[in-house]
Amino acid sequence: MPHLDPEQLSLLALYEGWDDPEGREHLRACPECAADYAALRRTVEAVRTAPDTSRLSMPGPEVWAGIHRELGLDESLREDPLAVDAVGKGRGGPSFGPAAGSAPGPGADAPGPVPPSNVVPFRGQAKAAWWRRPGPWLAATAAAVLVAFGGIWALNRPQPQQLAAAQLEPLPQHSAAGSAKVVAAPDGSRNLQVTLDKDEARGYQEVWLIAPDLSRLVSLGVMNSTSGTFQVPAGLDLSQYPVVDVSDEPVDGNPAHSSVSIARGTLTS
Repeated sequence: MPHLDPEQLSLLALYEGWDDPEGREHLRACPECAADYAALRRTVEAVRTAPDTSRLSMPGPEVWAGIHRELGLDESLREDPLAVDAVGKGRGGPSFGPAAGSAPGPGADAPGPVPPSNVVPFRGQAKAAWWRRPGPWLAATAAAVLVAFGGIWALNRPQPQQLAAAQLEPLPQHSAAGSAKVVAAPDGSRNLQVTLDKDEARGYQEVWLIAPDLSRLVSLGVMNSTSGTFQVPAGLDLSQYPVVDVSDEPVDGNPAHSSVSIARGTLTS
């Protein structure tokens, strides 16, 4: 059966009440998608858990002084960002009336002063309270779900498999060397990846697969630089054509091998 696409699975994990009965029915029947969903749900729950700030303490001014010194910041930034500002009465933030637990003064029955509406809150308080707002948590949760799903998808996605490799050694009159490897894609197709450290062709480079006795050969294509990827014909038995050859071909219209090889090596698994 077809699996749930990444977006559908992420929405189901992010929103418990997401209206998708077909998707939830699929989760009950598909163990693979259910496992991915469970992993994403764990991420959502972890991100939605509000951090415990009860044990956090305000750093002293020497902390910012050390940061300023080590980073070599400008003199205009010497003031501690968490220090007393125009509306504060200490590093704990602005105060608008008697401290908790203090004795009531004259006129205690009268309501305490109301902070003016244009007062900017203490920076530390503003930073500490950001997580209480739902907007940032929703965005953070969604981002975490997408990142987690990307990791799960990358782990579960079929990876290309190397089938064979060869070291390409220079032939007489040449010095170029390199490597070649055959890689199988998830769909079963095979590619030969060739790399040389230089291009020594006087005409153009052509890549071949050749039988061990050099009696039969198959051209894979032209390599215009020091590397290239070439599709191996379907059904070609690499054990019958294990030799990788990079030749120097003249521009003469003749499709046959020029008999001038730059580098050559034999594939081994």
